[in-house]
Amino acid sequence: MREAAKRIIPVPLLMSNAFAPTTSNKTGHWSPSQPRYQNKTAPCSVHCPCGQDIPRVELLAARRRFRDAWRLLLSENPFPGVCGRVCFHPCERGCNRGLFDAPVSIHALERFLDDEAWNNGYEMETPAVSSSGKRIAVIGSGPAGLAAAYFFSRLGHACDVFEVESHAGGLLRYGIPSYRLPLLALEREIKRIESLGVRIFCSYRVDADFLSQARQSYDALFIGCGNGRSKRLGIPGEELAVDGLCFLKQSMQNGSKSLEKAAGPLASPSTAAVIGGGNSAMDVARSLLRLGISPLIVYRRRAEDMPAFSDEIRRASAEGVQFIELSAPLSITAGQSGLTLRIQRMRTDGLGPDGRMRVAPIPGDTDLLQIDQIYAAIGADAAEPWMMPPPTADRLLLYHSVSLLNSEKTLPTVYGGDLVNAEESVADAIASGKEAAIVLDAYFKGGSACVAPAVERCRIGSGQGLSMELYMHGPRGQRSGRVVEFADLNAAYFDHSQAGRGEVIPPALSIGSFAEIEKTLDREEAVRQAERCFQCGLCNDCDNCRTFCPEVAVLIKADKGLQPDSAAAGWQRWIDADFCKGCGICVTECPRCAMVLEEPPI
Repeated sequence: MREAAKRIIPVPLLMSNAFAPTTSNKTGHWSPSQPRYQNKTAPCSVHCPCGQDIPRVELLAARRRFRDAWRLLLSENPFPGVCGRVCFHPCERGCNRGLFDAPVSIHALERFLDDEAWNNGYEMETPAVSSSGKRIAVIGSGPAGLAAAYFFSRLGHACDVFEVESHAGGLLRYGIPSYRLPLLALEREIKRIESLGVRIFCSYRVDADFLSQARQSYDALFIGCGNGRSKRLGIPGEELAVDGLCFLKQSMQNGSKSLEKAAGPLASPSTAAVIGGGNSAMDVARSLLRLGISPLIVYRRRAEDMPAFSDEIRRASAEGVQFIELSAPLSITAGQSGLTLRIQRMRTDGLGPDGRMRVAPIPGDTDLLQIDQIYAAIGADAAEPWMMPPPTADRLLLYHSVSLLNSEKTLPTVYGGDLVNAEESVADAIASGKEAAIVLDAYFKGGSACVAPAVERCRIGSGQGLSMELYMHGPRGQRSGRVVEFADLNAAYFDHSQAGRGEVIPPALSIGSFAEIEKTLDREEAVRQAERCFQCGLCNDCDNCRTFCPEVAVLIKADKGLQPDSAAAGWQRWIDADFCKGCGICVTECPRCAMVLEEPPI
């Protein structure tokens, strides 16, 4: 061993002793790929008929920038307070958080923001646009007509709204009970629309003569009258049934006196059958409960096939409404003890082409229901033929939720709202009004050939909703149309949490009055719910990219101008291509899929 040790020759350890920096060695030029920041499209926005920028709204709310979040809502929807109460929130069905624990309570946050704006006197921000010199007549002051007037005004067009009833609001005022939509929440949003210069003429009956003479005063028409005439039952004795829409209107106008006006005095306690399975049927039944009547709903299909929103069905059942399924009305007869409703028992008969369960009668299986009153709520149609697009029009251009009549014989006319929408909901009606504004504005600027490209340019991802911000070339247009899926997210960075909504009055108490049954979130709970949003596809300054970059190639500086489509936190990031080797760690560690890895430009 000693001999071996003697043979070891020591070698001096020499190290370079350079004083020049290594920044001249542009190692990033070796990279075959390069990361890039790219905001994308969230699925909640795709599912929203109004095309709202939901992740950006939630991000602002999470940072307590409530006024900015509210103003952002108003850029796409003039009715955040209404939608926060009565929208069936399809956005939540598309929320990626639903695949993690539970969807974000988007509609509850929307309602909170509008109540917060009202309580704190926030002012609406309106874009600076010059007057176009165009004047548009809007027929109908429901959600479609008022939304159209709102967006027409924001695009610089003067607008007059004509309403046959004594007050504006249409279905929002006369078809949705106050326990779902208080009158104050509606009226303050109508006043906001009027503040833009929109003139609303109530108790004004429009007819075919008005339309033919409108060319003298207007440059275009929007007709969004909604469904104003209830469908007939088509059975013997149907004249003995009370019109459900008329009942709702009177119940909101006269309160507890409405029942006597609608159907005559009733003995107490009394019972009522409501025929139908839509939202109006639920509203009629739940209103009857609040008037001391015991209602039951008679529906020809199963409860799960009802077109009413699932929340409304669930709440109606919790409050005590009874359901008689698979039962079709055959006739109504009057007797000394009240009314007799003869029903036909039905059976399921497989799925139909629309995806709903078909039913067929069970031969010989009928029954009799002894009832005090019967209400018909099976849907509604146009009250007048002129409210619908003419079937023989020579130039009728069809879009998702509106139809444009472009004929030399008439003014450019857009038909919208429930009468032309596939979906009959408040959010879809608002979306129809927005689409009408985009269609007519594009028509004014370039004729009918420019309309379809304009509509497509402002579509949100793969959905049908349109963005006014996109139409007006706002910063939202910088995003990719790629829709972020849950698999695109790095869910390891998220903690499980519970969805929350405002406190709900127990059914035993809620049926005692027409008071609103759900309260608004408080500030702290609203912030907690907003923080649950994944902000899919939107950089929210989490700084993972900079933290994990092994080359320190992610640079950051204060952004005094606040990049318009960023998280608006005051920072701007970019990749230093001179040193980024394209490892992709930053892209992998981005929780929200707000980066992409691609080949560098040549």
